[in-house]
Amino acid sequence: MAAKGLIMQRRRGSGLPRVLITGGAGFLGRHLCKRYLDEGWEVLCLDNFYTGSYNNIYDFQNNANFHVIRHDVIEPIDIEVELILNFACPASPIHYQCDPVKTMKTSVIGTLNLLNLAKDKKARFLQASTSEVYGDPDIHPQKESYWGNVNPIGIRSCYDEGKRAAEALCFDFVRQYQLDVKVVRIFNTYGPFMAADDGRVISNFITQALCSNNLTIYGDGMQTRSFCFASDLIDVIHKFSLFEKESVGPINIGNDTEYTMLDVANKILEKINSESKIEFKTLPTDDPKKRKPDLTLARDILDWRPKISLDEGLNYTIDYFRKCYKS
Repeated sequence: MAAKGLIMQRRRGSGLPRVLITGGAGFLGRHLCKRYLDEGWEVLCLDNFYTGSYNNIYDFQNNANFHVIRHDVIEPIDIEVELILNFACPASPIHYQCDPVKTMKTSVIGTLNLLNLAKDKKARFLQASTSEVYGDPDIHPQKESYWGNVNPIGIRSCYDEGKRAAEALCFDFVRQYQLDVKVVRIFNTYGPFMAADDGRVISNFITQALCSNNLTIYGDGMQTRSFCFASDLIDVIHKFSLFEKESVGPINIGNDTEYTMLDVANKILEKINSESKIEFKTLPTDDPKKRKPDLTLARDILDWRPKISLDEGLNYTIDYFRKCYKS
């Protein structure tokens, strides 16, 4: 039976459909919790709060359909669910490099535990993978068919190779157990509820500019990224999680408009009207020079395109950080 049919059957029979969102107190996890609550789901937010924050989910505390489970996915869990969204892993270099062994265990052992849970409960499983599986790519833009250019023993490999191994496990569960799995490769995403200290480009630049500190650019500023606003990303994740057709993925999701780091820094300085300067530092080891998704599959299979421009998304995000600093 297709997962959506199973979910709708539960809605008619024994109450609301139930989704388990691991990493639910994180940046994207928080947005996912809100979306599924708004859609009438019972939401189980599972997090060990290694990088997640109770502040992110404070708004849901009085919602009877929202439940917080403090748990580490490295340890197995037994719970009745129809859908699992696996977002449990530190996603920024400053966090995943703090404890690289734990990062690898979260990606591999944690994903294995959750896949086994999905198999036992006959639940659909959606894996949050990453553009980092492409490493420092020599193909641009990156297509899902590209196997990547990843350093398997570098300082980023705990995350890059951990996520690649997690994808391998997902496809093995599809082949061996016919598990209903979806895999998305997420490119740079930003928006409200990002942590100010997570080391990501957008949050770094905004907080530095608001605090009148120099904006830190690593390298010459000509390396590129494409930035997807959180609401666009949540839309496509929600759509794919309920997608009836037998499409496992992986599917690239993100925004395919490309900017240099220097472009982004100057945009933020102008929007904040900051007198901060730009400070150049050495590019970290294995940092990708270019990063842009080929979104052909997302367009063809899901009929999805990002809607929010960088200029519009930055306005929302800057407003959010301004309020944070005032409170």
